[in-house]
Amino acid sequence: MPVKTGLDLCEKRWPARFRGARVGLLVHPASVNKRFAHAVDLFIESKKCRLAALFGPQHGIRGETQDNMIEWRGFTDKKTGLPVFSLYGKTRRPEPSMLGNVDLMVIDLQDVGARYYTFIWTMELCMQACREEGKSVVVLDRPNPLGGAITEGTVLDPRYSSFVGGRPLPVRHGMTIGEIARYLKDACCPSLDLHVLPMEGWKRKMWFDQTALPWVMPSPNMPTPETAAVYPGMCLLEGTLLSEGRGTTRPFEIFGAPFIDAGFLVKRLKEFRLPGVFFRPLSFEPTFQKHAGRLCGGAQLHVTDRRRFRPFKTGVAVLKAVYDLYPGRFEWKRPPYEYENVKMPIDILAGNEWLREGIKKGEDLGLMEARWQEESLRFVKTVRKRFLMYD
Repeated sequence: MPVKTGLDLCEKRWPARFRGARVGLLVHPASVNKRFAHAVDLFIESKKCRLAALFGPQHGIRGETQDNMIEWRGFTDKKTGLPVFSLYGKTRRPEPSMLGNVDLMVIDLQDVGARYYTFIWTMELCMQACREEGKSVVVLDRPNPLGGAITEGTVLDPRYSSFVGGRPLPVRHGMTIGEIARYLKDACCPSLDLHVLPMEGWKRKMWFDQTALPWVMPSPNMPTPETAAVYPGMCLLEGTLLSEGRGTTRPFEIFGAPFIDAGFLVKRLKEFRLPGVFFRPLSFEPTFQKHAGRLCGGAQLHVTDRRRFRPFKTGVAVLKAVYDLYPGRFEWKRPPYEYENVKMPIDILAGNEWLREGIKKGEDLGLMEARWQEESLRFVKTVRKRFLMYD
């Protein structure tokens, strides 16, 4: 049975009480149905509601801001004449004036299954704003590209909440965006009028390439589902001065720095005996971002068995290997980072400071993994199970 997203089923399942309502639509380039028709066009054509405003998250409503942490400004859409409000600029939360001409907000965003990805936190800020303004929220559910059966990584300590992690979640959370919306409603705004339009045909063990849905880049440095598979670990490199591959054709799969000997690094990484991955020595020159135009040594990671591959463990192993081999050259990135001006970027990504301290102290990778997996399992058993919608 082919998977149908909330957008595919929107006309069929549109709540009767919202017939004729004025809609504010939060979307990005991947907000398409199975035939590549974009949500904006579908809502313009719909007879069941009236599209009144558009909203866009990080990287722009059209995905036009290539690099990370680049703000964009709202504008008037030439095709529809509708206002487009930026939620990654002077504000990340809809202002009351932005919601003045809408009755409800519809959210259709393709998430990638990692706590760091900012779209779920934009969704939370929209939910909070809509609750305060008495507006309803409808979330059109979409697949988690990594499936929904595996969780991995540290659970965010609320003391380290930020725009790359606003609530306790494992890094690889194994939830759909609709399930996360249900969790966020419970955590921050129980009085919100929330409706999640579920998918049809999606199973928790499904990877994105098993859904028969088209992959459209949800952000410019997320070109393929394979990128999403490594992102829960390799995004940790954003908290360092190592290149995470931005400015290359394989972001998050390629990594390194000018001071690294590629062969030396790969030899060390092989000693970890990481499951489901092969490291290939590599030299590269990023075209933008960290070390732009400089020759870097490093590696490309190739996932050989995605069922056994553990991206978070792999990302931590990369940090440990480079830190251990080059203690005088390795550097943690300093703030600011994603609107956080005090806490270390690696700490808000990890959701704690013990991961950074463990790497500095040379703690055993297996012992660190046992700690974060205990956190993850506790969250799964006590919190996550209450908000799941699919077998």
